[in-house]
Amino acid sequence: MTATTQTRGAARGGLANMAGSALAGGTGVVVTWIVARVLGPEQAGAFFAATAAFVLAGGLAKLGTNTSLVYWPARLRATGRSHLLGACLRTGIPPVAVFSLVLAVALWAGAPVIARLTAGESAHVVAEHTAGLRVLAVFLPLQALTDVLLTVTRGYRIMRPTVLLDRVLRSGLQLVAVSAAGVATLWLTTSLPVFAVAWAAPYLPVALLAGYAARRAYLTGLVSARSGRSERRQLRREFWLFTGPRAVAAVAQLALQRVDVLLVAALGGLAPAAVYAVAGRFVVLIQFANQGLSQSVQPRLAEALSTGDRAAANHLYQTATGWLVLVTWPVNLLVICGAPDYLRLFGAEYTAGVPVVRVLAGAMLVATGCGMVDMVLAMAGRTSANLGNVLIALTVMIGLDVLLVPRWGALGAAAGLACAMVVNNLLPLAQVYRGTGLHPFGPGTRTAALLAVCCFGPLIFVPTAVVVAVPAYVAGAWLLRERLMLRAFIPMRRTS
Repeated sequence: MTATTQTRGAARGGLANMAGSALAGGTGVVVTWIVARVLGPEQAGAFFAATAAFVLAGGLAKLGTNTSLVYWPARLRATGRSHLLGACLRTGIPPVAVFSLVLAVALWAGAPVIARLTAGESAHVVAEHTAGLRVLAVFLPLQALTDVLLTVTRGYRIMRPTVLLDRVLRSGLQLVAVSAAGVATLWLTTSLPVFAVAWAAPYLPVALLAGYAARRAYLTGLVSARSGRSERRQLRREFWLFTGPRAVAAVAQLALQRVDVLLVAALGGLAPAAVYAVAGRFVVLIQFANQGLSQSVQPRLAEALSTGDRAAANHLYQTATGWLVLVTWPVNLLVICGAPDYLRLFGAEYTAGVPVVRVLAGAMLVATGCGMVDMVLAMAGRTSANLGNVLIALTVMIGLDVLLVPRWGALGAAAGLACAMVVNNLLPLAQVYRGTGLHPFGPGTRTAALLAVCCFGPLIFVPTAVVVAVPAYVAGAWLLRERLMLRAFIPMRRTS
């Protein structure tokens, strides 16, 4: 398969996935706005802490299979061992189902302790905080299985279930349900557990549909040849040797994104935690874009590296990074310039988070400029190095949070996360380059970065120039479409 074909395939899947991710990110911002406006800072802080604990537990439940169930199917197909695909899925999925049930019980039992630790001085919200955590515990297995089953479909290079079920259906249902809970406050007294049910309930229909999609993908790619017992045993051994470090790294990676909310709640209080969660919501939007693109690139990159095609792998990595910078750097620069207006939408009490927004946006410029480097390292088989990097970054974040949050509150947590993000991108960047010769700084990346800075950088001094910056950026991207590889998004004409 040529590099051009790989790029076009990544572009088609990536465009749909990024569009879905943009929708999911946008609905997430609206959900955050509703929760912040309706519940108030303390209960909103408890809600954000509860969902952070839920996401962390769900990441642990997946046991790192959200990478392995893409890496191994892609590798098995590329090396002519497609008859082992069924054994691969049976190796990865059942342990997740069992472990997610165990963690759900643990979250239910530990809910009072978590609530007391994160409520701090807001003891009056502990009961509702506990109930919210227990509601989320019920849905934990569904969340873990949804993600794993959709990962299976991506392992078969099928992006549509992820886009339609997770990005569109789940996020859309969450928005509708949370909006209904918010509207109900006009007539009834609603509480944190009600919002928790509204936020988590969409995982039920999505999990069922994801199971159907994964089964269809498996049956479509079913190979009649049987695998031997020794082959299956060897595969299981290799699968978990690869997955073990990635399981810990995946949890640590999620901790980088979520544990800071819990730390701010425990060390600074629920109100500062709400300010921090609201101020950092745009980071999740950008992470969705990164995730959406990397999920499309991931199986193709795994195949290229499995067959030793470094040129194709480097082309994919650089092209995808250019697209990521093109999409995300304007958002970061706009957020830096318009932070006060952005936060005022959530309420006057949240405008204290302006420095938080600017610190995190600066770090995101560095992170997105490195592209999906963490995934590239994992697809190169370096899961142990990946684990070490994430643990170092997590240590940096927690250490700085413990030192800075009691004094600076949300800004201290932002400083910790910003430093951790820089570490977690520059370390793997050096390892990827040294081990494989791959790097993200191709012509497209450099062009997209320069275009974004030239168009949106001046807004720091003249905010009203945004009316000129946006059309100038679109025009510049069109004129530079060859260097940005934007033609990959245009379907090829069929010849008769």
